[in-house]
Amino acid sequence: MATNRRVSRVAELIKREVSQMLLNGIKDDRVGTGMVSVTDVDVSGDLQHAKIYVSIYGTEEAKAATMAGLRSATGFVRSELGARVRLRRTPEVTFIEDRSIERGTKVLSLLNQLQYERSPQTPGVAENTTDEHDDKSWE
Repeated sequence: MATNRRVSRVAELIKREVSQMLLNGIKDDRVGTGMVSVTDVDVSGDLQHAKIYVSIYGTEEAKAATMAGLRSATGFVRSELGARVRLRRTPEVTFIEDRSIERGTKVLSLLNQLQYERSPQTPGVAENTTDEHDDKSWE
C-alpha cells in the first residue's frame, strides 16, 4: 500500500512540475501554438516510466505541432524533473495526447442535439398561430 501512495505522490509531483514547465520553461515555439494542459500522469510501479497525458486546444495542425514540440522537449523535461523532483532515478518521460475532454464535449453536444430534436415544440411559438379567443363557438 505504501508503494501505491508513493507512486501517486510522484505522479502528482510530476504533473505539477510539468505544468509549470509548460507555462514558462519550454522554449520551443511549437508548444505555444495551442493551449496545453497536463490532464494526468501515469507512473509505473517501479517509477522508471511516466506517461504524461496532455490536452491541447486548437486546430489539428496546432495540435500536431504542439505534440512534435513536446516530443522534442522530452530530454529537457526529464532533466528538469531530475533537478526538481528528488528521486533515485528520473523516469523516462512520454507525452500522450489526451482527447477525452474533446470526446466528452462531442458526446454532450450530441446528447443536447438529440434532446432538442425529441422535445415537442413549445405551443404557441410556431405551430399554434391562431388565437383561441377567435373561436366563435363561445358566443
